Amino acid sequence: MNSAGRSPWFVPVIYAGGLLFGFGLAVSGMARPEVVLDFLQFEDFGLLFVMGGAAVVTGLTFAGATRYLDQAPLTASEYTRRLKSFDRNVVIGGSIFGVGWGLSGICPGAAYASVGIGNYPILWAIAGMFLGAYAQGYWRTPSSAAAESASESEPATEIPSN
Repeated sequence: MNSAGRSPWFVPVIYAGGLLFGFGLAVSGMARPEVVLDFLQFEDFGLLFVMGGAAVVTGLTFAGATRYLDQAPLTASEYTRRLKSFDRNVVIGGSIFGVGWGLSGICPGAAYASVGIGNYPILWAIAGMFLGAYAQGYWRTPSSAAAESASESEPATEIPSN
């Protein structure tokens, strides 16, 4: 472990996971906007099985890891669950994300995989994602400073998962 408590395998595993994720998106068709749009228009339900399979694998992995391991293997961090409030920012952000997904036919993770399979016009959607993220950061900066000062007086709520 290094000074941050991370294993030397941390970065290589992150890159390998990203490559595997991108490969899975490409093979499943999720990196092709027309497949995603067919799913969103209730014409092709194959994507439902892809997402469902991913959710099952993720759920089993997290359930097993939190039950049988005391800490994350690559970071040595204790498993905790951070509770976040469900507020208007979540609703607005989720709505914008959903509309963008529906218009472009691609979500952020799959957009990079889409470039990897040769769909270069998707770079416009990626540019839009960066622009939106920048605008959100700019918009929230003054209010986030006020929120930080308010949250310093209230401790964050964390629930350990056992």
